[in-house]
Amino acid sequence: MTPLARHRRFSRIWADPRGWRALGAVNHSTIGLRFIGTSLVFFLVGGVLAMLIRAQLASPDAAFLDAEQYQQVFTMHGTVMMFLFAIPMLEGFALYLLPKMLGARDLAYPRLGAYAYWCYLFGGLILLGALFMGAAPAGGWFMYTPLASSTYSPGINADVWLIGVTFAEISAICGAVELVATILSQRTPGMSLARMPLFAWYVLVTAGMILIGFPPLILGSILLEVERAFDWPFFDVARGGDPLLWQHLFWMFGHPEVYIIFLPAAGMISTMVPTMARRPLVGHEWIVGSIVVMGFLSFGLWVHHMFTVGIPHLAQAFFSAASMLVTLPTAVQLFAWLGTLWAGRPVWRLPMLYLGGFLFVFVAGGLTGVMLAFAPFNWQAHDTHFVVAHLHYVLVGGMLFPLLAAVYYWMPHATGRMPSELLGKWAFWMIFIGFNMAFWMMHLTGLLGMPRRIETYPGDVGWNGLNLLSSIGSFVMAVGVALLLLDLFVHARAGRLAPRNPWGAGTLEWGMATPPPVYNIASQPRVQGREPLWDAPGLPADLAGGRGYLAEPRGRLRETLAVSLMSGEPTHVVHLPGPSLLPFCAALATGAAFLAVLFKLYWLVPVGAVAALALFVVWAWQGGTRSDPEPRDVGGGVSLVSHHACLQAPGWRGTVFALVADATLLAALLFGYAFLWTVAPGWPPPEFLAAGNPLPWLAVACLVASAWLAWRAARPSCAGSPMQASWRLGVSALLSLAAAALLLGYVRTGLPDPTVHAYGAACAALGLYVVIHASAGALIAGFVALRARKGFVSALRRLEPRVAALWQGYCAGAGLVVLLAWYLPVWGVAA
Repeated sequence: MTPLARHRRFSRIWADPRGWRALGAVNHSTIGLRFIGTSLVFFLVGGVLAMLIRAQLASPDAAFLDAEQYQQVFTMHGTVMMFLFAIPMLEGFALYLLPKMLGARDLAYPRLGAYAYWCYLFGGLILLGALFMGAAPAGGWFMYTPLASSTYSPGINADVWLIGVTFAEISAICGAVELVATILSQRTPGMSLARMPLFAWYVLVTAGMILIGFPPLILGSILLEVERAFDWPFFDVARGGDPLLWQHLFWMFGHPEVYIIFLPAAGMISTMVPTMARRPLVGHEWIVGSIVVMGFLSFGLWVHHMFTVGIPHLAQAFFSAASMLVTLPTAVQLFAWLGTLWAGRPVWRLPMLYLGGFLFVFVAGGLTGVMLAFAPFNWQAHDTHFVVAHLHYVLVGGMLFPLLAAVYYWMPHATGRMPSELLGKWAFWMIFIGFNMAFWMMHLTGLLGMPRRIETYPGDVGWNGLNLLSSIGSFVMAVGVALLLLDLFVHARAGRLAPRNPWGAGTLEWGMATPPPVYNIASQPRVQGREPLWDAPGLPADLAGGRGYLAEPRGRLRETLAVSLMSGEPTHVVHLPGPSLLPFCAALATGAAFLAVLFKLYWLVPVGAVAALALFVVWAWQGGTRSDPEPRDVGGGVSLVSHHACLQAPGWRGTVFALVADATLLAALLFGYAFLWTVAPGWPPPEFLAAGNPLPWLAVACLVASAWLAWRAARPSCAGSPMQASWRLGVSALLSLAAAALLLGYVRTGLPDPTVHAYGAACAALGLYVVIHASAGALIAGFVALRARKGFVSALRRLEPRVAALWQGYCAGAGLVVLLAWYLPVWGVAA
C-alpha cells in the first residue's frame, strides 16, 4: 500500500463527523483543542473581571462597583481562573499532545474524554450564566463557612459555586483517569518508563494527584450543599459541626492544586528546554524523582493556609517545615533546566523568551513562598495583598509564561504555520512588564497592611500610589494579551508555512505531518531512546511508509497498541470506539440532575440521574465481542490479540483508577467524621449511641457474600460457562440490592435525626455512601450477568466479570470500614 493510499484509508476510519454530528466527535485532538479553546474564552472572561477589580482599586473611595458587585467579581475571577482556565487548559494540552508524544493513535477512553469536555463546558456555563444574571457567588473563590452557609448567604449564589465547580471537577477526574491509563499502557513499542518523555512523567504524576486531591473538595461541596438544602449541620458549631472542617477539605485540594497547575507547565519546560538548548536535558533521573517527590509532598502542606485559625504550635512547626521542604524538588528541576541551558547552545526564539520570563517570575514567587512558610511572618501577611501577589507570581510565573512558550512552540505543529517574531516579542514585553508592575506593587501594599477582598479604602493610609501603579500595570498586561491573541490569529490565518520540525525537536510528535492527520501516525515505531527523532532522523519517512506496527488498516477498526508497564513491549491491540452522541447526551442528563439540585427541584433529580444511567448502560453495551479474538500480525513479526482477551485491558485499569478517586472521597469523609469526633465537645452525644440494631450487620454480610459470588463468577472455570457466571452475578446483584435496602432502612430509622446533630449527619452520610455504591454494584453485576447470557463472556473474555468483581469487592470493603466507624464510638463508651 502506498503512503497516500494508507493516509486516505486511515483518514476515513478516524475522521470526525461533520455538521451537528460533530457533537459526537471523540478524537483526542478534537477534544484537546476544544478544552484549549473553551478555557481560552474563560481566561478572557477572568481577565475582564480582573480589569474590573483593578479599575475599582485604582483610587480610594471608588464607587465603580458596589460592595456586592465587587464580591461577586472577586469571587468569579478566582473561580474562573482556577477551575475553568488553569487546569482545563493544561488538561487540554495533555489530551492533545500525549498520544502524539507516546506514538499512539488516541487516548485509552475517547468517549470518556468527550464526556469530560461536555461536563466542563456545562459546569462553566452554569457559573457564567449566574454571573450575567447577577446571581454569582460572592463568598470568595474558597467559599469559607460560615459565610457560605445559608444563614449568611441565603440565595442561590453559593449553590451556583458548589454545583458548577463540582460539575467541572467531575470533568477533571474523568480526564485524569484517561491520562493515567493512557500513559501507563498505550505507549509505542520500546518506550519503557525509562524512555518515556518527561512531559508524560509530569502529566502522570499530575493526573494521580487529581485522583487523590480533587475528591476532598467534591466531598466538601456535597456536604455544604446538603447542609444548605437539608439542614444537616456539618459546619454548624451549635450542633456539633465545625467550619474548620470546610477549610481542611478545601485546602486538602487547594494546595495540591497549585502543584497540579505547575507540574504540567514544568513538563512543557522540560520538553522545550532541550530543544532550545540543542542538547539532552541534564539530570533526567533526578527530575523524574523530583516530580514524584513533589507530588507526594504537596499533600502534606494544606495547613500552610491555616496558620491563623488556632491550630497547635507543634502542627504549625510541622507544616511550616514541610512547606520549606517542597522547595528542594523544585530546585532540582530549576537547576536541571539552568544546567541544560548552560551546557547547550540556546536559541533565543519566541518560546525561549517566555521561558526566560518564567525563570524570573517563578523564582521571585518561590522566594515569597518561603517567606510565607514561616508561621510568624505568615501571621502578619495572611489575607493581605502580599498573599495575592505571591499567588500570582507562582501561578502566572509557574503556569502562564510556560503555557505561552508552549503555545508558540507547538502552534507550528497544530497549524503548519510559523508565528510572527516581531509581534510576539512586543506581546511578551508588554505582558512581562505589565505583570511585574501590577503584582510587585501588591507585595508592598500587603506589607503596608492592605487586606484582600475589600472593595474600597480610605485615601489616607498610604496605598494610593501603589494601587494606581498596580492598576496601570494590569492594563498594560491586558494590552500585551490582546497583542498575543492578534499574533496567534494572524499566525493561524496568514503565517508563513512551517517546515517539518522547525525547532529540531527530538520527541515523536514532530515526526508526523504538520498539521497532524486525525490518526496521528501511519505506523507505530519501535523507539530506542528518549529522543527518537534525534536517535533516528529518518524515522518520519519510515513511519509514513508503513515500516512500523499496525501499518495496515482493517475495516473500520480504530486500533492502537498497548504495552507492558515497565518494559514497553507490546502486549495486545486496543480497539477504540468511534464517534458517538452518547457522551454529549450523558453530560446533558448529568447537568439536568445538577440543575435540579440548584433550583431545589428535587423531584427532577432522579429523572436526570436515571436518564444518565440509562445512557451509560447503552454506552457500555456497545463494547465487547461475542467471539474469542484470534492473534493477528501487527508488524515486525509480532502477533497479538485484541484487548477483549487481556486481563489488563483498558476497562480494568480505568476501574482501578476510578476507585482510587472513589476511595479518596471515602477517606475524606472518614477524616471529617474523625475530625468532628476530635474537636467538637460532647461529640457524639451519649443519647445518640445505640448498638443493638442488626440491619447494618446484615447489610454488610450481604455485601461480602455479593463480592464472593462476583469473584467466583470471574474465575476462568466459571466464566467459561456463561450460564454459571450469569446466575452467580445475578445473585450478587440481588444481594447488593438487599444490602442497599437494609442500609437505607437503617439510615432512615436506626440512626439519629441528621438535622439535630453533626454526629447523626456524619453517620447518615457514611451510610448513604455505601447505599449508593451497593446500588451501583447491583446495576453493574446485573448488567454483566445479562451480558454473559448474550455471549459476551467466556474463559478468555472475562474482563467484564473481573470489573464487576472488583467493584463488588470495593463495596464490601467500604461497608466494613463504615460499620467499624459507626460502632467505634459505641464500643469506646462501653469500654
